[in-house]
Amino acid sequence: MKKISIMIPCYNEEENVREICKAVIEELNRSLPSYDYEILFIDNDSTDKTRQYIREICATNKKVRAIFNAKNFGQFNSPYYGLCQTVGDCTICLCCDFQDPIEMIPRLVQEWEKGAKIVCAIKTSSKENKIMRFLRTCYYKMIKKMSDVEQIEHFTGFGLYDKSFIEVLRNLNDPTPFLRGIVAELGYKRVDIPYEQQKRKAGKTHNNWFTLYDAAMLSFTSYTKAGLRMATLLGFIMSGISLVVALVYLILKLIYWNRFAAGMAPILLAVCILGSVQLFFIGFLGEYVLSINKRIMHRPLVIEEERLNFDEDGEESTNV
Repeated sequence: MKKISIMIPCYNEEENVREICKAVIEELNRSLPSYDYEILFIDNDSTDKTRQYIREICATNKKVRAIFNAKNFGQFNSPYYGLCQTVGDCTICLCCDFQDPIEMIPRLVQEWEKGAKIVCAIKTSSKENKIMRFLRTCYYKMIKKMSDVEQIEHFTGFGLYDKSFIEVLRNLNDPTPFLRGIVAELGYKRVDIPYEQQKRKAGKTHNNWFTLYDAAMLSFTSYTKAGLRMATLLGFIMSGISLVVALVYLILKLIYWNRFAAGMAPILLAVCILGSVQLFFIGFLGEYVLSINKRIMHRPLVIEEERLNFDEDGEESTNV
């Protein structure tokens, strides 16, 4: 009997964690009764009752497993690590807040049974804030044009991954993994399925401008050279303009020694413009350096505090 793994990352989802587990089990029993399953929750150091509820679920259903992180390791490391700990023939990554439709699970499995190693759920529409939707669309368009590899627009990680691709993830050894880019760059041929992203069923989103910026910069520094190339090109252009301005100013000063009373204004203006451009690209370069720094440290993706229901069938931890 084939086994389906459902991996659900969570952080402070006390209002959703029991409901999502119940909904997934009901969907699997109703639509896919011939498959075995496991549900893996990976909790990123929740401070509410999420862990308490997960313990209660695991105590009543041994097919539900849990990993409790020692601290919050971020929105990318924790789900990636969770994927690598699954043992099913395929793994479905699912948000805990019901924004990823539960009823799509059978469709994902159907495409997998047809031979697809990766099935990506693509947001063709969303019930989220329209401004955020517009900004996300602009970002995806920009990164797609600038990237050296294919980028999947409006792909959040929701989808199905065959165990052969999960093995690729385990062997990747990337301390700052960006799953969406990895799927596009290293994944097998995939099938894309459209869906409408729902609103959160309960609770508040934990994403903010800082986390969204972090995601954008990780993608940008991992898969594009455009920022550095733009800095180099603009540096040459601004240097040329500055040289021309300096020569023109010198000539005018020599010709109109007494009447040319521009003073220091042109020089100050040029210094301000050049200084602002330099500061911008120094910061931009810093993002690349920060990304490199994280990668060469070879720190673990997460540190586990506790595991639940992993010893029931004698299976050992899969280290990443």
